[in-house]
Amino acid sequence: MDELLKILDNNLRYINHEIKENRIIVYSESIQENSICPYCKTESKKVHSRYERKFQDLPIQGKKVTLLLQRRKFFCLNEECLHKTFAERFDFFDGPGRKTKRLQSEILRISLNQSSISASEYIKHSVADVGKSTICSLLKKRRSNYGNE
Repeated sequence: MDELLKILDNNLRYINHEIKENRIIVYSESIQENSICPYCKTESKKVHSRYERKFQDLPIQGKKVTLLLQRRKFFCLNEECLHKTFAERFDFFDGPGRKTKRLQSEILRISLNQSSISASEYIKHSVADVGKSTICSLLKKRRSNYGNE
């Protein structure tokens, strides 16, 4: 399971997992020693706190996957920075999102050639828990990003 997490990010460590009905829940934590403040680019090793983030990822063996990540907040050590704390960053998800980038890509791939209603029914049944509004948001975001390239 650790190797599967490393596909998402080399800075993740597998802790445990459990299988509940049609879902695999994977518990993980960050092993980054430090983090860079996204606001002022100052490196910090001083941990402020920890909290849990929940993400949906691609299914494994027909079971939906939920990733529970123990994420850390760091103190920014730059006294001139307007932000005193910041959360460590990872490349496999966007900001406040609750779906991995690769799951978002799969949702888009499935949704491109059908209505958001039929796509959401299919995806809910076999891939991840999403509604049609999520699909519409992802399609809208894709269109706006596509136009900016």
